[in-house]
Amino acid sequence: MPQEVQPRSFGTHDGTFHSDDVTACALLLALQLIDKDKIFRSRDPQVLGKCEYVCDVGGIYDPSCKRFDHHQVEYNGLLSSAGMILEYLRSTKMLPAKEADFLNISLIKGVDAHDNGRDPQLPGFCFFSHIISNFAPIQYDPAAQEQDVAFFAAVDFAKGHFVRLLDRYRYALSCRDTVQKAMGTSKDYLVFEKAIPWIEAFFELEGEHHPAKFVIMPSGIHWKARGIPPTNDDRMRVRLPFPESWAGLLGKDLQKVSGLPGAVFCHKGRFISVWETKADAIRAVEQILRK
Repeated sequence: MPQEVQPRSFGTHDGTFHSDDVTACALLLALQLIDKDKIFRSRDPQVLGKCEYVCDVGGIYDPSCKRFDHHQVEYNGLLSSAGMILEYLRSTKMLPAKEADFLNISLIKGVDAHDNGRDPQLPGFCFFSHIISNFAPIQYDPAAQEQDVAFFAAVDFAKGHFVRLLDRYRYALSCRDTVQKAMGTSKDYLVFEKAIPWIEAFFELEGEHHPAKFVIMPSGIHWKARGIPPTNDDRMRVRLPFPESWAGLLGKDLQKVSGLPGAVFCHKGRFISVWETKADAIRAVEQILRK
């Protein structure tokens, strides 16, 4: 007789864990599809057979029965169990396609590459998978209980990261109408009355073809003017930098050089400057645009 499956349960292998099984588990937790007290780490078919989701173990990749392993010879794809779970969530519409795309680009694609030996090994660069690996016990022969404690610490960390990623993405989407309105009423620069994430929405709304050179918005008790990049993929440059003579100047020094009494700071990279008031920031931008 078939085993009775425990709803909202998750099974993965015991022993050493990796970023893909941790990520798969954390993603399901973040989306409230499994319960933490129903997570089982085992290679016992009897234990795994009772789990609703099984990842990174079992030798089966079949989303229809919620089995997500990539180690079997029959599987020739580039996904790890993390990518398999993400594709399942996309295909079942448990996660909107845009959110799935965002998570894939932001994190999952790198986890898949790392687990399948395709990520770049760059000295000095620490990736998400490296951080997850660092949760593992230092000794190579830890007790099973120590491995489990480390696994759940890694899962808690990854879940928190996923929740924050999605919350930030959703917040950015909620600001889209504000960005669109500013783009429709302004040409040379955009003004927002509160600090918001704007760059993703700007370029999604064909900002690459919009004439604006600067964005102005509050920054703490001051206001900032920030140069707009030429494209979404070229964010390290701006369409029009602040004057070279302003670079790195503060307070009175910047006020003297710019001739603007509300000056606070200009970054040496000339992509952002800070001003006492909104009017000061607008005056600075308009002065640059007139030249």
